[in-house]
Amino acid sequence: MTRPDRLWRQHSDSINQSLLFRWLPSQPVGRLLKTDMFDELVGEGLTPFLQARAHSVIGMDLSFGNTHLSCRGQTSVCGACADVRDLPFGNESFEVVVSNSTLDHFQTFDEIIVSLRELHRVLRKGGQLILTLDNSANPIIAARNVLPFKLLNRLGILPYYVGATCGPWRLQQLLRQTGFDVKDVTAVLHCPRILAVLAAKILWSCANSSVQQRFLRLIRVFETMSRWPTRYLTGHFIAVRAERK
Repeated sequence: MTRPDRLWRQHSDSINQSLLFRWLPSQPVGRLLKTDMFDELVGEGLTPFLQARAHSVIGMDLSFGNTHLSCRGQTSVCGACADVRDLPFGNESFEVVVSNSTLDHFQTFDEIIVSLRELHRVLRKGGQLILTLDNSANPIIAARNVLPFKLLNRLGILPYYVGATCGPWRLQQLLRQTGFDVKDVTAVLHCPRILAVLAAKILWSCANSSVQQRFLRLIRVFETMSRWPTRYLTGHFIAVRAERK
C-alpha cells in the first residue's frame, strides 16, 4: 500500500484495537457486525483482530466497491453492502456490533437515532455495542462542525464529509432511551490530529522505519490523557460500550 496516510492509519488502527481488546468479550462470540469498512479500505483495519474474537465477522459498508475491496482475500469475513439506517439483518442476529465512526457522517441527528434503533434491533439481548463518534465536547470538533465543509475540504483539513454528532452525555442519554445499558464511556485519540496527520505524511515519505516507529510511540503517549478529568475536551472520539437490555 502506498497511501501517504498509511503511518497515520497505523496509529488509528492501534487506538481502536486497544479499545476493542479491553471491551470485547475475552472468549470468541458467535456473530459480530462491523458497520463500515473504511479502516480496511485505507489500512490493515480491524478485521484481522476481530476474526480472533468472533466465529463469524460481517463487514458492511454503504459502498459496494468499498465492501468488495475490503473483503477481497478475506476467508472468514463476509461482506454486505448495507445502510446502517435500514439493516438487512433479522432481529437479534449478532452478539456484538462494532461501530467505529460510522454514525457521525449523516446530515441530521435524527439519522443517528434511527441507526441506534437498528443496531439495538439486530443485537441479541445482552449483546454488546462498541461505538465511537466524533466528540462535539472537544472545542476543535465543535468549531469544525460550524464551518462550511467545502472550505475545510478545499483546505485539506477534511478529506471526506463529516456530519451531525454529539457529546458524551447526550450520547449516553440516547443509548439509554433506545434500550441500552451503558457500561463504559471514555474519549480516545488525544493527539493534535491535524498536526499529527501532517507529520505522519511527511515521515512516511522521507523517514526510515525507525524514525516512523518513534513517532508512533510519541503520539501514543497522548492516550494517557484518556485518564484525565479533561478527557472529553481533548479526545477526538467518544467511545461507549453498551449492552442491549
